[in-house]
Amino acid sequence: MEPTRQSGRNRRSFVATGIAAGSAALAGCLSGSDSSETEIGSYTVSMAPMGEVEFDGVPEDAFVAFPQYADMAVALGHGDAVTTLFAPDMSGPTMDAFYERLEGVSFEWAGLQNPLENGLSEEQLYALDSDVHFLDPSYVVTTDDDWTASDIADIAETIGPWIGSFHSGVHSDPAPAYADSYEYYTLWELFETVAAVFRERDRYEALADLYAETRARIESNLPPESDRPTVARVTLGDGVFYAYHLNTPGFWQADTRPLGARDALADVEWPGDWGEVSYETMLEADPDVILHLWGITPRYAIEDVRQRLETDAAGSELTAVKNERVLASGMRYQGPIMNLFQLEMTAKQLYPERFGEWPGYEIGESYPEIPEDEQLFDRGEVAEIVTDGA
Repeated sequence: MEPTRQSGRNRRSFVATGIAAGSAALAGCLSGSDSSETEIGSYTVSMAPMGEVEFDGVPEDAFVAFPQYADMAVALGHGDAVTTLFAPDMSGPTMDAFYERLEGVSFEWAGLQNPLENGLSEEQLYALDSDVHFLDPSYVVTTDDDWTASDIADIAETIGPWIGSFHSGVHSDPAPAYADSYEYYTLWELFETVAAVFRERDRYEALADLYAETRARIESNLPPESDRPTVARVTLGDGVFYAYHLNTPGFWQADTRPLGARDALADVEWPGDWGEVSYETMLEADPDVILHLWGITPRYAIEDVRQRLETDAAGSELTAVKNERVLASGMRYQGPIMNLFQLEMTAKQLYPERFGEWPGYEIGESYPEIPEDEQLFDRGEVAEIVTDGA
């Protein structure tokens, strides 16, 4: 007899082929029909490190932590399934800034609870009673000593499965319990898996095709490597810069790696997912351009960042500051829609002579208007895929 949820509803079935140490499987492997229509009947989705999970129907309630999965749900026409969101007052307005340029596309984020605000608890997950948890089990046990792989399996069995790959962000090491079964996925491979969960293969393929065309068009128009600027991707902290690489593997770099700029901090190493870089190190690297991560979120006003650098004795000596090339960059937690906009934004910021001038971004405003003949992807096509299906 199958276990049931505490609410008494039938759970979304879970096939335990390796939540702790099972074999890895191909992302987005879906048995049965690939139709974009909601259908009754069980189907399976495979992804490391979870293994193969079985659903008895399309999820109606989706636990989401990081916003890339909310963006994926919106892109697949299932944004109303999202019931939680990391830092909604930051993530929500940032997503809105992009969606306002897509007719008919929106996301109701106001009122969603931040599931990580006070630490993730089993009691919280039972109360939410979600059909699927879009969060990497390895992330949970790595960041919270109260969780074990056994606890993760219990939640999957009694409430709903886990789908996620946090460590694919920068190819960091997973928790020991999952190390033997872990695999790394690109942003668009993760999106393919989420599409399999929602049975929205047609929407995924249409957006993936549009992305491939957009990326190919950008890459074919890049200047020679010798003519590309040196770039530092950082967030300004208190006396330090929190630094990220541009061209290393991982979906956190999905909006910078395709552009092939020269990473000013390529030779600087750090042990974690990001590093702390001093003003002295930044002066030694002296990038042509500074991309300020999180610059399009409500947390940072790019004008304030520029002012802080201009009034600092060391910061004012940076070439990027002198040449007014300190620019608001995107979020590392980007889904497919966000990735399209952030790829366009970064292309214009780094190569205005190739892709048109970046008009700038003002905190609290929408993604800026781009003349139609200077847009790097078709907004109408994206909106039609999201709202009407492929």
